[in-house]
Amino acid sequence: MAKTEALALLADGEFHSGQELADRLGISRTAVWKQLGKLQALGLTAESVRGKGYRIAGGIELLDDAQIRAALEPETLALLRELQIVTAIDSTNAELLRRLQAGPGSGLVCTAEQQTAGRGRRGRSWVSPFASNIYLSLAWEFAGGAAALEGLSLAVGVAVASALDRCGVADVALKWPNDLLHGGAKLGGILIEMVGDAAGSCQVVVGVGLNVRMPELAAAEIDQAWTDVTAAATGSVGRNQLLSALLNELLPLLPRFAEQGFTPWREPWMALDAHADSPVIVTSGDSRLAGTARGIDTSGALLLEVAGSVRAIHGGEVSLRPAS
Repeated sequence: MAKTEALALLADGEFHSGQELADRLGISRTAVWKQLGKLQALGLTAESVRGKGYRIAGGIELLDDAQIRAALEPETLALLRELQIVTAIDSTNAELLRRLQAGPGSGLVCTAEQQTAGRGRRGRSWVSPFASNIYLSLAWEFAGGAAALEGLSLAVGVAVASALDRCGVADVALKWPNDLLHGGAKLGGILIEMVGDAAGSCQVVVGVGLNVRMPELAAAEIDQAWTDVTAAATGSVGRNQLLSALLNELLPLLPRFAEQGFTPWREPWMALDAHADSPVIVTSGDSRLAGTARGIDTSGALLLEVAGSVRAIHGGEVSLRPAS
């Protein structure tokens, strides 16, 4: 779905008359009204006030290729093969998985204003309202198959926390294996998906979703405590600024991880562990196991102390929550 031309003019949150919009876009007033009607499909409403015109109350920040690239470091730009920015898509992860069917795609990046079928771990939906949050996916090729990916989601969590810190969001905590928390509430999540040879060359898609300016109406669909960057940051943080910071952390991480594995990220992850030495419950299917979280091992597996014995719990279809 393409952006309406009127959307770019209304993004500033100021009033624009119907005639001004028509003149600036070189279209008729009737065509302007049709474009304003299309905004509803994006979950947006153009407020109309007689004598003032139309506006999107509060404004929105649209993703901008030039602005994002201008903030990328030289190493990041060298690794970036393509930056795909779309208005609306089913899922940025799903888009890159489709792209990878044509062959290796290290350095492909896809981001969107909106996801219509955003996905989280364990088949959960990811609430993805228009121009409100970050929906970002990166593709990279790994030679060592599934074994080479152990701990990748944890390393990505460390990188995302670093990007957030750069943007004024301090005290981010990581919940094993894929969540980012702030003040105990969910700020974002990570989804790693793989295609190719599980024992050889494979393609990996790293998906990151971050709540930036979550609308209350959309948040009603979220079934757990949540927060967003707007609430957590010490100052104003734009989505383009945040997306650039994420790419500056994540793109260099991927080739380094392919060479070095998880070891360099283990200690940094443990320093951000949200549930270190705390009672937790680990759930896998119908199985529930209560114990005390004792960090992670060199492969990224959770170390769970149960009745004085420490067990290694690996990822997959596993969830962790604090014991009540």
